[in-house]
Amino acid sequence: MILVNRETRVLVQGITGREGQFHTKQMLDYGTKIVAGVTPGKGGMEVLGVPVYDTVKEAVANHEVDASIIFVPAPMAADAALEAAHAGVPLIVLITEGIPTLDMVKAVEEIKTLGSRLIGGNCPGIISAEETKIGIMPGHVFKRGKVGIISRSGTLTYEAAAALSQAGIGTTTTVGIGGDPVIGTTFKDLLPLFNEDPETEAVVLIGEIGGSDEEEAAAWIKENMKKPVVGFIGGRSAPKGKRMGHAGAIIMGNVGTPESKLKAFAEAGVPVADTIDEIVELVKKALG
Repeated sequence: MILVNRETRVLVQGITGREGQFHTKQMLDYGTKIVAGVTPGKGGMEVLGVPVYDTVKEAVANHEVDASIIFVPAPMAADAALEAAHAGVPLIVLITEGIPTLDMVKAVEEIKTLGSRLIGGNCPGIISAEETKIGIMPGHVFKRGKVGIISRSGTLTYEAAAALSQAGIGTTTTVGIGGDPVIGTTFKDLLPLFNEDPETEAVVLIGEIGGSDEEEAAAWIKENMKKPVVGFIGGRSAPKGKRMGHAGAIIMGNVGTPESKLKAFAEAGVPVADTIDEIVELVKKALG
């Protein structure tokens, strides 16, 4: 597994809000080690037995924190991520969708320079099966196994994980990177981690039309990847110039087309499934 395990100590930003409280309970039930929460003006409270602080800096001064998950409204979400990075939190999971693109451009660059890793925004989070969940995914569909998943789509992630679990293959770590035009971590950033992870024997990469992340990932796979990768591209029937679902899923010219992505994967030796069931078949074949 990569990035997180059962020892990962988690901070919840926006813990007192409806979403924050609901998902904090879900994460605690899964076994996630939540050590603190942050909501400005609510310091001194407790939520589900978790102490709440006014700032991330205060929380970090009182607890060892390895990761933060953010449930903060879109206008303040990028600032919340920056606050975590400035407080030295190494891994930041940004769930919020609809964050202004210019806010994200600034935040992504600054967080990188501060040495933290940002997952998201507009993502379902990260889960190491049967160890820890830092996100909003349905934990019960993830069974411990040998396949890593990196995905731009939340729903397709859950379907693929459920299918792999039902097939008795299971997953190591699954990372939902988010479907916005500007995100903190790409396929290409995570592939090297899975490549070196002794528990991961294959990787499923779930992409979408739009952007060039899949093409860049394919180029990296072709040059460096030691483990088999199986691909899937969502939205292949979408018309050019029309936004379908995620804000990042828009085709401009010949960049981001299904054809461009399929060609890049073919050149990298990555088989691409047409259905969720076919992902399982291709993974079985890859694992021998």
